[in-house]
Amino acid sequence: MLLNMMSISLITSVFVVATVIISLMFRRVVSTNMVHIVQSRRKTLPYGTGQSAGNVYYQWPSWVPFFGVTVIALPVSNFDISLKDYEAYDKDRVPFMVDVVAFFRINDTARAAQRVSSIEELKAQLQQIVQGAVRKVLASALIDTIMLERAQFGSQFTEEVRDQLKEWGTEPVKSMELMDIRDGHGSKVISNIMAKKTSHIEMESRTEVAKNMKNAETAEIEARQVVDVRTQESLEAVARRTAEKDQAVGVAQQQSRQEVLKQEKVTQERDMEVKRVQQVKAAEITKDQQIVVAEQGKQTTIIKADGDLEAKRKEAMGVEVLGEAKAAAEKAMQLAPVQAQITLAKEIGSNAGYQQYLAMIEAIKAYLEVGSKQAEALQKADVKVIANTGSPITGVSNVMDLFTSRGGTELSAMIEAFAQTPLGKAALTTIGIKPEENPK
Repeated sequence: MLLNMMSISLITSVFVVATVIISLMFRRVVSTNMVHIVQSRRKTLPYGTGQSAGNVYYQWPSWVPFFGVTVIALPVSNFDISLKDYEAYDKDRVPFMVDVVAFFRINDTARAAQRVSSIEELKAQLQQIVQGAVRKVLASALIDTIMLERAQFGSQFTEEVRDQLKEWGTEPVKSMELMDIRDGHGSKVISNIMAKKTSHIEMESRTEVAKNMKNAETAEIEARQVVDVRTQESLEAVARRTAEKDQAVGVAQQQSRQEVLKQEKVTQERDMEVKRVQQVKAAEITKDQQIVVAEQGKQTTIIKADGDLEAKRKEAMGVEVLGEAKAAAEKAMQLAPVQAQITLAKEIGSNAGYQQYLAMIEAIKAYLEVGSKQAEALQKADVKVIANTGSPITGVSNVMDLFTSRGGTELSAMIEAFAQTPLGKAALTTIGIKPEENPK
């Protein structure tokens, strides 16, 4: 029983996994520029961007019962239909060839899916519709009109196919364009028309040029006449104006001469007046100058006298100040030693270290004087000193002890010690001194 349950569970798992794998194999996601018309057993639904059914479906094969579907894929982007070297006729059955371009897009995918099974089939049917519209519109007009009004015929093509396109679920994106029109095989109609138009244009151009040249020459002649007349009038006016000018100039010159003479008289009178004023002013200036010079001399004398007086007074004051300065200097020089002694005494009295220093200096002076006197006494005493101490100074210091009680005692002890030696005893016997025997 357990084994059967495990087998059932394993089979179920395998079935689920297989179902998932198969589902992923048949899962379809519609791209943004396409619409898939999915027809199942009961209904037909469009799948794609912006569609109510979404853009994901499962494309089960059509032979699968209950789940099988058929799919028609149609683009929703723009596509073009071109007629290249299409042979057409005008109203008079004149043959020619045209190039036409049209742009369409599918606006009703469900209706388009009912008409065709693929986009190629749709394009082929639309091309036939465009050919029919082009043939019909061009056959109702003359070739001259067609050549001159291409843009108008493009709009007529578009209007002719608009209603028919609705049956295929499409619509025009823009008006169709008549790109080119030319002669068909073995035909020269359009070339002749173009030659006629060219010659007509040349004739009109040459006629217009001749007319323009004629008008230009006529205008030049009239212009020269006007210029000549204006030149004569100008010369006459210039001559008349010149005479009037000469007359006016002569009168003006005479009047100017009279005015000049009058002005010369006035000028001379004014010159005399100016000279008289200048002489008077010169005399007054000379007088003022002499007064100024005299006043300057007077002021100079006064200033010089004041200066001499002030100099004498300053000199006397300088002598007085100099005497006072000398007296003060002499007084300061006399008071300087006394002041120094007073200052030194004050310093010694309040400075114990300095007092000790002065006492040491005085002691050294006394020691030197005593030593000097002792040296003189020793020299006169003719005493020889043999110093066996550390230094001569110590030895001399010990010799000085000969003249003291301490020195005599030490000398007696020395002789007693010397007599106890054989050499000392012999020496004392030689000089007449007999030493005493030491008690045993």
